[in-house]
Amino acid sequence: MKLVLQKFGYVVLMLCIISLISFGAIHLAPNSFFASGELNPNITPEALEQLKRVYGLDQSLSVQFFAWFKAMLQLDFGISFASGKAVRDEILERLPITLLMNIISMILVFVLALYWGIKSAMKQTSFYDKSIKQVALISYAMPSFYLSLLLVILFSVQWKVFPISGLHSQGISGNGIAYMVDMAWHLALPIFVMVFGGLGSLILYVRSLTLNILKSDYIFFAKSRGIEGRALLMRFILPNLSPPIVTILGLSLPGLIGGSVILESIFAINGMGLLFYQSALSRDYPVIMGILIISSFLTLLGNMIADLVLTKLNPHFKRRG
Repeated sequence: MKLVLQKFGYVVLMLCIISLISFGAIHLAPNSFFASGELNPNITPEALEQLKRVYGLDQSLSVQFFAWFKAMLQLDFGISFASGKAVRDEILERLPITLLMNIISMILVFVLALYWGIKSAMKQTSFYDKSIKQVALISYAMPSFYLSLLLVILFSVQWKVFPISGLHSQGISGNGIAYMVDMAWHLALPIFVMVFGGLGSLILYVRSLTLNILKSDYIFFAKSRGIEGRALLMRFILPNLSPPIVTILGLSLPGLIGGSVILESIFAINGMGLLFYQSALSRDYPVIMGILIISSFLTLLGNMIADLVLTKLNPHFKRRG
């Protein structure tokens, strides 16, 4: 319990520091929503000043920050300049589709990377190992936007297998099986791009870790006792792979809601990535800060959870903590 409280106190402290730095950096940046062309170009300076008073932008940065921070503690991130909606509602409206895409892709990435990375290491220098390494390198080097455009041209424009963009076809509504199948059909290409783009580095990482484990003395001792194949994998390899994989999983947590700006823009998916991109272009401070704070909190929370899980998996790590 003491360790949990210490970790939570660290999360709170870091979140306060991140909030202060982010707030200052955003408000000190040149230009603003009211001067970026988002409003009527014929609007009078008096009307602009009135709008700034309404949103509290005429006050000092310190007053703005403490007012915003107090509201943020109540999960109130303010009102979007662009849409006039509550930032919390904007985020909740875009969050489900981003969560769905990222959870599916993250599960597939970790399962496939573990399987192929471990198998590649256990069959080192074989044709299988060389093939997996080549696929991993292509995945690591391939830009996601380039792969997305190639897939759209090939499977959507030429062969017309998948739709070009969006989440649903015209005339499809409700929550039935047809609705879910149509959504899966639309999400097939973007999820494939997300999975393929995330596989490369993780396969090579798992392969490298597995090779180091296979060179360990306890592996030679286990093999001398006749332990091979699945028993060796379950009793020695996977337990020693768990700590670094848990750490990576913890760091992947903020990516679940961050979305992908490039993919969501190319495939016209109205998720968190596209929301952040549109808000950054229009200098919509409340939305930018809302997304930044949530992402920062999830990053810190992911680190805390990973540390707590590691204390259970690794007694040596627990003694050091």
